[in-house]
Amino acid sequence: MNIATAELLTPDIYKLLVGGITPRPIAWISTRSDQGIDNIAPYSFFSVASVNPPILSYTQVNPQTDSDKDTLTNLLATKECVVHIVNSETMHKMNLSCAGLPPEQSEFEFADIASEPSQLVTPLSVSDVPVRYECRLREVIRMGDQPGSGSLVLLDVVSVFVADHLYQDGKVDQQALDSVGKMGGDFYSFTKHLDTLSRP
Repeated sequence: MNIATAELLTPDIYKLLVGGITPRPIAWISTRSDQGIDNIAPYSFFSVASVNPPILSYTQVNPQTDSDKDTLTNLLATKECVVHIVNSETMHKMNLSCAGLPPEQSEFEFADIASEPSQLVTPLSVSDVPVRYECRLREVIRMGDQPGSGSLVLLDVVSVFVADHLYQDGKVDQQALDSVGKMGGDFYSFTKHLDTLSRP
């Protein structure tokens, strides 16, 4: 079957994109509002954009309302965030943080997420994640202003935290990382079983 996207409604395009482009890493992003409210939310349109300089990217798919999600609103106001890598131990609290809370309510409190101060930025860090990246906002690139359009966010990495048991010879131990990926719908993928394949 071959389907021209011009013939589809936005929700149908979304299902075909997220159902086929899998698994997607999850950026669990904490921010603090200019009113001092701590926010955290997951985004699965997420990747590395550059190594030198170190830059991460994530995309906000514009909601049905006219306003940005709290994460981007806070980033535009304060320019700082922490990107956390989700594992099987933290995925349930990550899922709870998807709840549609008002901006004045903290997902950290709602989902009982353990936190600690970050090293170089103001937003809180989740205590029990395997890897996290403290970041400052570099740029936001708007693809459009209608619902379903993407806002591509580029983040400069200023600090990297790796749990001691995962840090081996300057690398992250992939066998022990246990990261979780997002599939289509409510499905997730796990990385308990890994195979290696040497490059030619």
